[in-house]
Amino acid sequence: MRVVKQLLAVVAVSLVGSWAVVAAQDNAWLSLILGVATAAAAIMVYGWVVRRTEGREVTELARDGAAARLHRGVLIGFAMFAAVIVNIALMGGYHVHGIGSVSGAVGIFGLMAAAAVTEELMFRGLLFRLVEERLGTWLSLLLTGVLFGLMHLLNPDASLWGATAIAIEAGFMLAAAYAATRNLWVPIGLHFGWNFAAGGVFGVVVSGNGESAGLLDATTSGSTLLSGGDFGPEGSLYTVAAGAALTVVFLWLAHRRGHIVRRRRRTVEAPAESVTVS
Repeated sequence: MRVVKQLLAVVAVSLVGSWAVVAAQDNAWLSLILGVATAAAAIMVYGWVVRRTEGREVTELARDGAAARLHRGVLIGFAMFAAVIVNIALMGGYHVHGIGSVSGAVGIFGLMAAAAVTEELMFRGLLFRLVEERLGTWLSLLLTGVLFGLMHLLNPDASLWGATAIAIEAGFMLAAAYAATRNLWVPIGLHFGWNFAAGGVFGVVVSGNGESAGLLDATTSGSTLLSGGDFGPEGSLYTVAAGAALTVVFLWLAHRRGHIVRRRRRTVEAPAESVTVS
């Protein structure tokens, strides 16, 4: 029951905030304000509902060191996507035609802030964490990663390959990042840095959501396995390889730090001995 309450609270904020950001997409600065407000509201609601239903401090969103962790995640996400774009460009699959739109990048900033925070709270803060308590880290990573990929089938230019790629490079990687750090700030920062780099800076399609008006006016071309096709560079084998590599690194750190949770084994109580009264 607590899982339902937690999910409903975060999903409600996500839906309302996302609707507001999309409705204001023609006004970049309003989109920015609404996106950041949605992210802040989601964090507050998550903290409130977890404290209320679990009766504990929300250590995964601890304020101490939050800025540094968020910044670290943003840098990792941005650097990872930049490396992917460089590789695609070297193979002739990424083309810059000029300077794009500053206002477009501002609007994308707000949209990606809302998306990164709400999705991480739902998938890593709630689903991964709660499933991990019963099934352990490995099964939780697999199940929630696949679910995260399947969710992207709802996007306009989605494909089964794109959803599979997202599951591997993002669903598994972001869960591994949480397992390694045991906080949500790093995964949130990584998710945001990745998405903003894609749409807000390099101006490419993000997860099959159509063209982005970022700082660069750019297009991709070539085979789907190289450029990702209509789904965007997240459908490229370069991205899958980069995400898989980072997943391994995070899982190694989680193992080294003793953060891997083993599957809870069910205990069978022995039958009570019968007592004969003579």
